[in-house]
Amino acid sequence: MINKLTALTALFAGLSAVPTTAVAAEPEAVALPAASPQVLSAMQRDLRLTPEQAERRLVTEALAARLEHSLRDDLGDAFGGAWLNEDGSKLIVGITDAAQADAVRRAGAEPRLVARSEKQLEKVKAELDRNARFAGRSVHTWYVDVTTNTVVVTAQDFALWSAKSFLAGLGTEDGSVRVVPSKEEPRTMYDLRGGDAYYPGNARCSIGFSVNGGFVTAGHCGGVGTTTSGSNGAAQGTVRGSTFPGNDIGWVQVNGSWASLPWVNNYAGGVANVAGSNEAAIGASICRSGSTTGWRCGVIQAKNVTVNYAQGAVYGMTQTNACCEGGDSGGSWLSGDQAQGVTSGGSGNCTTGGTTFFQPLRPLLSAYGLTLTTSAPAPTGRAIVSNWNGKCIDIPNSNTTDGTPLQMWDCNGTGAQSWTFYSDGTLRALGKCMDVAWGSTANGAVIQLVACNGNPAQKFVLSGAGDLVNPQANKCVDIKEWNGNSGARLQTWECGGTANQKWFLR
Repeated sequence: MINKLTALTALFAGLSAVPTTAVAAEPEAVALPAASPQVLSAMQRDLRLTPEQAERRLVTEALAARLEHSLRDDLGDAFGGAWLNEDGSKLIVGITDAAQADAVRRAGAEPRLVARSEKQLEKVKAELDRNARFAGRSVHTWYVDVTTNTVVVTAQDFALWSAKSFLAGLGTEDGSVRVVPSKEEPRTMYDLRGGDAYYPGNARCSIGFSVNGGFVTAGHCGGVGTTTSGSNGAAQGTVRGSTFPGNDIGWVQVNGSWASLPWVNNYAGGVANVAGSNEAAIGASICRSGSTTGWRCGVIQAKNVTVNYAQGAVYGMTQTNACCEGGDSGGSWLSGDQAQGVTSGGSGNCTTGGTTFFQPLRPLLSAYGLTLTTSAPAPTGRAIVSNWNGKCIDIPNSNTTDGTPLQMWDCNGTGAQSWTFYSDGTLRALGKCMDVAWGSTANGAVIQLVACNGNPAQKFVLSGAGDLVNPQANKCVDIKEWNGNSGARLQTWECGGTANQKWFLR
């Protein structure tokens, strides 16, 4: 039974109040991503999203990443992996124990019964890793694919026999491994940059992310002791750490002429801010920066992928369908404003499409004891706007008396319309909580403002589909009687997908 899903899981759905005998952590305001116009534009182009869909997807993904972490801990051996559905609106969680389904639903995710746990699949992959030296050049990658509950091995399409030879005798005949054809061998991408270029010796590679004293990049770009220069030709620093193959990690210590800033070149005349390094879920959107192809976006397809380069196997990579070309390697990967990793290699190109692998950032930082340079803004409130009439959810006259009914009003940027998601699942403005009157689960219950008390009536989820839901009632916040005027009241009602129940953040 899940018993630890408190603050983080309540981001997706409301749970019961913490028992009075328990000591609960003080909820924190959740910093939702505030992506730049350039990042949103690239997502719209590559993921074929509207501006509203792109922004909504980033919000959903930020909450999903926190929920996945909590569910993995609490489900333990029953956890079968987690991934976002195709449009990024819902976190799906694999479970090997059907008895956990209701608890997963209460947490705001969709349970999916699977045959093998994530730990079982990782054990199969670890066995393949131990035998990597026996994988021929025509075996390209292997990874846990949580969406199919198998370990996938990719091999050259005309040499699938090589994958079968690699797997022979490893005890993978139980259906836990699938062999998938691959058209092109992955390769390391020398002469690549993400963000700004730098030059290790006579090569050209890419700055990944700023860290204390320097920056991280791909290990294959240069060995320890290699001196580097910047894109301006000025002396820059020295490679202090480098591993490849096995991992593809490296870091450069810079001299005093270079400042460490939390920025990535967005190739649209500006920079993308780096606010942290929360790991995004499988299925989440992701964008990278590179000098050859600029900003390119895709989705995360798999994690902990073993890539069998010509130079040897590299473990723990993340696979994406964002394209990459020569001139883009070592560079930055961002999901919203969260740093994810540095470019390693891939196949294909940005004309016909391709597969690109990046080295996850957190293991890289841990390996060298580095700290990511960030500029994390304090969580700020945002307006909740009706798709139907463009008006905002408002506290009438900024009246914070308990029981004040909420209303719709012309958006004006005041604190009465500035709502912040907190880590306990509450939605707050002017120091108080949005609340379903008397905890009612009936249609027509009033949406009001009340002092925050941890009650399930004060938990709300903004879904990827734009529904603002109270999970206790399983009903949507609804503009009463389709009143399009300022002063219209709000209520709970059966979720019907109607325009007066659709919302977005501004």
